[in-house]
Amino acid sequence: MSSSQLKKGAYDLIKDHPGLRLAVRRLLRGAKGVSYRLRTGAIRPDSRQILFCSYHGKNRDCSPGAIYDYMRSSPDFADYRFVWAMKEPERFAHLEADSRTRVVPFGGPAFEKAMAASGIWIFNSTLPEHIQPGKEQTYLQCWHGTPLKRLGYDITEEGNAMNSLSEIRRKYRLEGQKVDFFLSPSPFASRCFRSAWQLDRWGKGASILELGYPRNDRLINAGPGERARLRRALGIDEGKRAVLYTPTFRDDQHISGQGYSYQLALDFARLRQALGEDYVILFRAHYLVASQLDFAPWKGFVLDVSGVEEINDLYLASDLMVTDYSSTMFDYSVLRKPILFYMYDLEQYRDKLRGFYFDLNELPGPILTREEELIRSIRESEHFVWDEGWEAFRRRFAPLDDGRASERVARAVTGKGND
Repeated sequence: MSSSQLKKGAYDLIKDHPGLRLAVRRLLRGAKGVSYRLRTGAIRPDSRQILFCSYHGKNRDCSPGAIYDYMRSSPDFADYRFVWAMKEPERFAHLEADSRTRVVPFGGPAFEKAMAASGIWIFNSTLPEHIQPGKEQTYLQCWHGTPLKRLGYDITEEGNAMNSLSEIRRKYRLEGQKVDFFLSPSPFASRCFRSAWQLDRWGKGASILELGYPRNDRLINAGPGERARLRRALGIDEGKRAVLYTPTFRDDQHISGQGYSYQLALDFARLRQALGEDYVILFRAHYLVASQLDFAPWKGFVLDVSGVEEINDLYLASDLMVTDYSSTMFDYSVLRKPILFYMYDLEQYRDKLRGFYFDLNELPGPILTREEELIRSIRESEHFVWDEGWEAFRRRFAPLDDGRASERVARAVTGKGND
């Protein structure tokens, strides 16, 4: 039997037996925790060294990236040093051209030693379960989006392919108990985060930093020529209308030994025929499933932009967004461009998988469940007007995104305050 067959068999066994899965995870977490403490116990953290990590080491982006860019360029932080944890550190070796920046492989001994030596940790996804911040360390959890779909303790349905409700809640409990600061872009998001992670229950109710999303600073501060430059770099022909499609992954779509999967819900051949040469689709898959689709049959009409490091490039270059339940809708509203809500599996997603934090009737645009509706709405978006309903949406979900969130967060987490 090959190693891949053994791996698949192990995944299948664990997937089908929650009790075994929980026991294995506890055993691994305990063993890794002991190893971490033995390896790093003698290391004292430096209050002026900050470790950044985005999407478990996938990229140098999102709010950790924006905070890093601000701190690296601000004279107020000239005496700070920075560490980036990356799954593919060789891809980001160029960051070390800055003498204050170091790149380490995500996971493993070098990562753990860098964690122990850093006085501040800035992540946008969960910490490895076996790593706990020390008393002299500060952990900022940026998270990676305003939630529409329920998270953590707020999920009520057993719809996840790899985690039971009790396992999901255990993960959120472990994370919620670690945070010193939890970043929020709005009062709405603060309520969701407080509930999903049970922050009050763990004595972390005061951890919320309601300061806006640093990653959205660039959307506010982009220069007049940036859109044209980005469109050229992405290969978007002049005069074409660019549709950014950002579907999220489904918790119940999972392949043993591979992870979460995604089943394409659009007929791109039909869209191409209906929209003609005036349009191009920018397909941005969720990072958990980004490498699984082949767009060769629609070359020239669909651009796979899942590998573009900065999603802000896509926001700025596009003319409208099509999404389903993704938090990208809230960030995109900062630009005051049209957003279409294509929710072809609405009942399944709402009633069987996650549920939502607010009634979808509160969305300012139409909810589309059929492809012909989507095609018509894409055409109609050419005449879109940003009205008071859309502005109320932006004020509710992105009221603090004013181009200075990175500065506010950097000063808050380092104790420098704001002028």
